[in-house]
Amino acid sequence: MLSPVLLVVDDLPQVTQIRKATLERLGYVVRTASNSYAAIAALRQEAVSAVLLDYKGEGMDAEAVALHIKQRFPQQAIILLSAYSDMPARILWLVDEYVMRSTPLEGLAQVIERVAQKSRSTAASGPKRMVAAV
Repeated sequence: MLSPVLLVVDDLPQVTQIRKATLERLGYVVRTASNSYAAIAALRQEAVSAVLLDYKGEGMDAEAVALHIKQRFPQQAIILLSAYSDMPARILWLVDEYVMRSTPLEGLAQVIERVAQKSRSTAASGPKRMVAAV
């Protein structure tokens, strides 16, 4: 079975590289993006099991990034990462999971596996169709 591909979105290159190296040691294939435009470009090029999105950062609004992704890729799984314990409800509606940065790596890996499994089952069942009311 192929390793899940993850997209890490964070505006700080050093954080992105640390997260990438850590997740690759766990066997994931990791792509990175520093903003919403780079994330959308990466998602157009390659399907990913989950997007790991940093909540707070200079020059990047996680809510806008999540909305941007969900508008273009409605079925895309997003895991929100944050050091903050209180999240606005409006962003929690946009993401599939919310993980505190202080969560041990094993806990993050469990969340990634759960989201990746959900992503695989959604992909296997095919895209959802909207039916217009008559």
